[in-house]
Amino acid sequence: MWARRQALVASLLTCAMPALPRQGKAAQPGVPEAFDPPRPLPAFTFHDEAGTEHTVADFRGDVLVINLWATWCPPCVAEMPTLDRLQAMLAPENVRVLALSQDRGGAPVVRRFYERTGVKHLPIWLDLRGAAARMLGARGLPTTLVVDREGREAMRLAGEAEWDAPEMVRLIRAIGRSEPPRTAGAT
Repeated sequence: MWARRQALVASLLTCAMPALPRQGKAAQPGVPEAFDPPRPLPAFTFHDEAGTEHTVADFRGDVLVINLWATWCPPCVAEMPTLDRLQAMLAPENVRVLALSQDRGGAPVVRRFYERTGVKHLPIWLDLRGAAARMLGARGLPTTLVVDREGREAMRLAGEAEWDAPEMVRLIRAIGRSEPPRTAGAT
């Protein structure tokens, strides 16, 4: 079963994005990079609107779309509505978009941006000092990682994307359906 799911993910990645680089090749802006097998994430923290610290482990069991962005970044601003629609569409499937704002002004800046642009489904998440972006090796904004249900990076994209486009939704769903192999005697 695991092999079939891995083959499905690979075929979807190949069909949806024929130029998709594999692990070990430099990522090109706007082209997703897939990791097979998914790779561990470094430890990093980020904050919610109230200032509470979080880690990826807090969301274990969910597929995460971690987007590093800022209100002053034009490509980031352009893709935010697609991330908002993706969150609304895939929330019932335990997919969470964690849009980690790099804005130094914090939650008030993001809240005003959300109100002005009509973002309704994304909670406010903050990476105020850029520590998460540095730990994740982001080379620019926006940078987005798709993290599997085990907390491993399955895909990364540097640059803007239409996250609610059918091919992206298929990729994210395929990552969400992947399960680790079961060990002998597991039920």
